[in-house]
Amino acid sequence: MLGRAFRELLTAKQRPFTGFDLPELDIAEPSQVGPLFERPWSAVINCAAYTNVDGAEADEAAALRANGTAPGVLAAGCARARVPLVHFSTDYVFAGDASVPYAVDAPLQPLGAYGRSKAAGEIAVRKSGAEFLILRASWLYAPWANNFVRTMARLTRDKPELKVVNDQRGRPTSAQHLAAATLALLDRGTRGTLHVTDGSECTWYEFTVEIARLLGRSAIVRPCTTAEFPRPALRPAYSVLDLAPTEAIIGSMPDWRKNLAGVVAQLEPL
Repeated sequence: MLGRAFRELLTAKQRPFTGFDLPELDIAEPSQVGPLFERPWSAVINCAAYTNVDGAEADEAAALRANGTAPGVLAAGCARARVPLVHFSTDYVFAGDASVPYAVDAPLQPLGAYGRSKAAGEIAVRKSGAEFLILRASWLYAPWANNFVRTMARLTRDKPELKVVNDQRGRPTSAQHLAAATLALLDRGTRGTLHVTDGSECTWYEFTVEIARLLGRSAIVRPCTTAEFPRPALRPAYSVLDLAPTEAIIGSMPDWRKNLAGVVAQLEPL
């Protein structure tokens, strides 16, 4: 999702870039990453991640390789070449038991394997000696690829009724918005750890109701509890990220309803 958002944004802005992907490049392998720094990059933006939250519970080693080892390898290369690294993390590094938005320096207390792997990536980047910009996002969605918005667009089309969890609260993040905000921060020379999401907050149920409304769906969406929808991995009940430090630099984050409407208008065939 995010790699494509950056590709389209940079192309539209006529900003030169080079993109890499598997199997062409495995960023967890130092022997493959090292030669990249023979070229004079202005920045490295790491959009790669293992994002299967439930799958990570069964294969934490794979999640750790992609989310922990690989960022460390990239950061080490950036440190040697004195190139800044942009790395993306997640609300899942927090325990989810707060009642006010998580500050950027809140303690890392992940609930499961995915969160542990992402926390390991943050730690590796910070320890590398590289200049870095770590951006935490949450509930990432886009008009393309596999994500909650596209899943709910399909389910509200194909099912007359569905239940969606209403006791997990957070901030959705449009991948297109995240890419644009990242570029704005990078262009200002911002370093450190910040949060970037859409503005305002909601539950997954409220998010789904708005998706259905925007698409004109007649399906009935009913709220349910997390306990009614058991999953292999624990989810944070409250993972609202504090946006104030970010907004002080680049201005207010657009409300999630506005960003969602823009994404729904661009949805690729389901």
